[in-house]
Amino acid sequence: MTTNMKKCLIVDKMHESIAPLLKEIGYKADYHPKISRQEVLSIIDQYDGIIVRSKLKIDQELIDLAHQLQFVGRAGAGLDQLDETALRAKNIHILNAPEGNRDALGEHAVGMLLNLLNHINQADQQVRKRVWDREGNRGIELMGKTVGIIGYGHMGQAFARRLVGFGVKVLAYDKYRLNYGDAFAQEADMESIFQEADILSLHVPLTEETLFLVDQSYLMQFTKNIFIVNTARGKVVHMKSLVLALKSEKVRGVALDVLENEKLDRLSPEQRITFDQLQQSERVLFTPHVAGWTFESYEKINQTLVRKINALDLA
Repeated sequence: MTTNMKKCLIVDKMHESIAPLLKEIGYKADYHPKISRQEVLSIIDQYDGIIVRSKLKIDQELIDLAHQLQFVGRAGAGLDQLDETALRAKNIHILNAPEGNRDALGEHAVGMLLNLLNHINQADQQVRKRVWDREGNRGIELMGKTVGIIGYGHMGQAFARRLVGFGVKVLAYDKYRLNYGDAFAQEADMESIFQEADILSLHVPLTEETLFLVDQSYLMQFTKNIFIVNTARGKVVHMKSLVLALKSEKVRGVALDVLENEKLDRLSPEQRITFDQLQQSERVLFTPHVAGWTFESYEKINQTLVRKINALDLA
């Protein structure tokens, strides 16, 4: 029965539901989460589809060998590991699954922001050491603040939805959309966000245009001293500029779910210095790229991808 099935290679760890879901729509799943790049290159010509998370770069070398490939599925939102131009030149469909983890990310971003404003992580660590410092952990209310959201796609919208009830003003800027204001955020230009924002939340993909978008000149355009939440990509923020902005208090605090280099055992000497400066600050909150990483999203990403694969018009 499976001889006429199309074949899909899966090269990263996925929720166990992926193979049964693919089988339902006529695909045989070859699940190899420990496969090496060289092994992928040697067999990619046998597959109609490939599903990746983050470990494998889909570049020109791989695409040239993928003679029957019809789609690449990204188990997540970001497409920065995919050569989109080369894929489109070969008419290979590009699929991702932001709908699968947007709810997880929206909740996590709110959690990080509340933690940052109320020193929750710091206070917890102090109390464990029998330090009872109420004044040093006096919080800042979210109510009455203006939140600027950069990028109002699935992730930005999910964050805005979860701010309802906090009594904040939400301004959203998205260069590539029109008439996107809704019940949760007001469409705004960057000038308005620079003038009004107390909090900046980043929800843009990593592209040539957004690489180190948030640098010293960008930060200095804000009228107020701000808090930053980055659940997008680490390289959207220039880390040395962030260190300087924290020192000057132009940035009052920052929540980072992503870093410029997330392989902490392989930092360059310059990156190591910058990371050490950030990790020594009580105004910096880290999580290890888990904003969209929940038990629920793990399965919902599969459902989203398979639904999109099934909807493809393939010859």
